[in-house]
Order: sequence, then structure tokens, then C-alpha cells
Amino acid sequence: MIHTTGLEPMIKRTYLATVILAVVSSFFCLSCSNKDKQFGPAVTSRDSTSVITTRGVDMLISENGIIRYHVIAEEWKIFDKMDPPFYSMESGVMLEVLDSLMEVESMIVADTAYYLIDDEIWHLIRNVHAENINNEEFDTPELYVNNRSNRMYSDSIIHIKQERQIIVGHGFESNTSLTEYTIRKTEGVFPITESK
Repeated sequence: MIHTTGLEPMIKRTYLATVILAVVSSFFCLSCSNKDKQFGPAVTSRDSTSVITTRGVDMLISENGIIRYHVIAEEWKIFDKMDPPFYSMESGVMLEVLDSLMEVESMIVADTAYYLIDDEIWHLIRNVHAENINNEEFDTPELYVNNRSNRMYSDSIIHIKQERQIIVGHGFESNTSLTEYTIRKTEGVFPITESK
């Protein structure tokens, strides 16, 4: 007489291992059988992606052979196939406007900046802070710098801190050195009180 009581657990384990192996094998066979399967949208065009991404940028930019700007940015992206093409600096930027002797005329910092290549316009956005050689400070949420006309302008609210007062207006236009400017829709002039 043959006793099978010692073999039953081993047969059950062998049967279970065979079932698991069959399930895993069929999974691999099914995943390999569909070779034309799409795994997600791929970038088919370079139009919407930057051609160059540079980090730790410290550069000089010239206009007609004359160095006009000193730019420091954490990240600089070039989108040359977009319509219109532009540069993107979305991690903060410092822009110094230089005179013909490469002396700083004005300095601007902003959280984000775009440069429209065809129009030669800087578009600075969020926490825009500028200073001129007269120690005046300009704060606005948005500022444009037009290279062709050598003008700066904004349609947003602007605070101008001078030595003895703060001027608040809505709209602003200036030369690139920020020394000759016009404030539109002045909302107030507030004297600065010096604490003793």
C-alpha cells in the first residue's frame, strides 16, 4: 500500500508554482505581442521646446556693436521656433543698463523676464525693482524695456521712492537710465519722515 500523506503538501506547492509561472509567462507574452502600442504623446516638433537651456548665466548683450546690457539669470531658455521667438528667464533676473563707457545707468531685478527677439523688448514681471544713479527706487509688478526706442514703460501701479518722498502712480514712462520719467495718474505724494 502506498502512503501519499507526505506528498500532498509538495504536490500543492508544485501546482501553485506552476499556476504562478503560467500567469507571469502569459503577462510577458501579452506585453510583448503588441509592438505597435503607443506609450504616450511624444514631442513631435521642436516648436514648443527650448533649443537651449543655460543655467548660471552672466552675460553682456550688445546693440549695434555697443555693449548695452549686463544680464545675470539663474536659468535662460531660448525658444527660437515659437511665434514670436523669445528668451525666457523664469527663475529671476538682474538686468543692468550700461552707457557707452560701460558704466551702470540703471539696474533692474525681477522674478521673471522675457525678451521678445523680433521686437527687441524686455518684459519683466513680478516684484520688479529698479534703481537709477540718483538713488531713486522704482517698484512695480510689470515693466517693459524697449531697446529700439531706449524707453521703459509700464501701465501698472508704480512706487517711486525719492530722497524725501514716495510718489505713487498708475502708469509710467522713462528713458533707460530712469533719470527722465513721466508718471501717469498720480495717486499720491507721501513725504518720508526721518526717525530720530
